Amino acid sequence: MENAVGPVLRMCDEVEFIIRAIEDDNPDGVVEVVDRGAYVRVQMPGFMRLTQVSLERHLGSTFKLYQLEGMMASFAGRITTSSDQIVWKLNATGKTG
Repeated sequence: MENAVGPVLRMCDEVEFIIRAIEDDNPDGVVEVVDRGAYVRVQMPGFMRLTQVSLERHLGSTFKLYQLEGMMASFAGRITTSSDQIVWKLNATGKTG
């Protein structure tokens, strides 16, 4: 996928729910999931958002956005985090790196 951005998640029990939350937060895009066994690459071209609201909908109110950082082995694009969302996007030059 060209200009892909998004997280690379270590395999864990929560991965499927995190993917569902990402799909909820990006209804106009096509989320591609590449399963590599030990990890899963979740990607979209150009821009991806994940919100606390969607995580809570799929994982319950005890799951906090900051917990995702420990599950991410890597990511593509520029990442911006806040208390209520994580955004991955292309950098200022239009590239993922």
